[in-house]
Amino acid sequence: MKFIESVFQKLRKHPKRIVFPEGTVPRVLAAASEFVQLQLGTAVLLGKKDEVEAAAKEAKVSLNKILIIDPEKAEDLPLFVKRLEGLSRYKGIADADAGKIVTNPNYFGAMMLQNGQVDGLVGGATSNSGSILRPLFQLIKPLAGIKSISSCVVLQVPNHEYGEKGVFTFSDCGVIPNPNVDQLAVIATESARLFRQLTGGIPRVAMLSYSTKGSAQTQDTEKIVAATALAKQMLFDKKQPGEVDGELQVDTALVREIAEIKAPGSLVAGQANVLVFPDLNSGNIAVKLVHRLAGGEAYGQILLGLEKPAADLSRGASVHEIVGVAAIVSLQAIEYRRLYPDQGAGRYESAPVETL
Repeated sequence: MKFIESVFQKLRKHPKRIVFPEGTVPRVLAAASEFVQLQLGTAVLLGKKDEVEAAAKEAKVSLNKILIIDPEKAEDLPLFVKRLEGLSRYKGIADADAGKIVTNPNYFGAMMLQNGQVDGLVGGATSNSGSILRPLFQLIKPLAGIKSISSCVVLQVPNHEYGEKGVFTFSDCGVIPNPNVDQLAVIATESARLFRQLTGGIPRVAMLSYSTKGSAQTQDTEKIVAATALAKQMLFDKKQPGEVDGELQVDTALVREIAEIKAPGSLVAGQANVLVFPDLNSGNIAVKLVHRLAGGEAYGQILLGLEKPAADLSRGASVHEIVGVAAIVSLQAIEYRRLYPDQGAGRYESAPVETL
């Protein structure tokens, strides 16, 4: 069974509500429809109703059992404007300006997520990362103890000899350009947490470098060594399952025969399933290479460290990948509900699954 099918199976028992801000994009329309048809939950599309319906008709996509909300006509618009005006960064903003910001679908979707009216947000299919990340970072609080928001991509490669039957998380591939020691450690532990939740397997986190165990000694490799030590301590303090090792070259992290030569005795080398990259350049390049050249299925960017689950799609994401990302975000929401039961439910918890 493919990894994403196992996610679908889990989700059918606990369907969730996902908002898609880009309600007129054909790929997003098709993904929202498939999300509903697979009985994974409720899909909410943002946009003017007539424009969404016209786009769906042209794309030959059914809107049956999909919610459509026009931010400019939404009942919650006054509430959201008031909440925006209450934020320190928007103190003193004029009502008209606040209304213009909130009716932007990315901001409106983030407001819905923060307000508990949906369980997760999936956007970015047609916009740059800043357009979707900015409202999320401004409106959604980080999890307790988390100072830096990061991201990961969940991949399954055809060769099941590697990772957890071919399943990996690669991080950070989309948010922090040049993470420091503390940020790398948080990226490692949060990626491990998500991997554990999605697969049930023991996370084996490789802190990647161009060096293995001191084969090169520079400021760059010393940063990875320090981040490895901190990540180990954080896992121990949190009683979080997983192993971390570094610094490791990627072949040492993945191939047992090479691991036996370069890092004998390592609990991670040769069997890593969570790969933490030293910077955004290497992470983003690696995930796209594996996706395109190795035929891996890639689902991301899944945001790590936010109080509510969300994802920033690649602009090249296919319909299948968008559905997979929505399912992973929904599965995160199940875990969040267990860990943070006091967050409560929003007004749309029992909304009828009909086109509005």
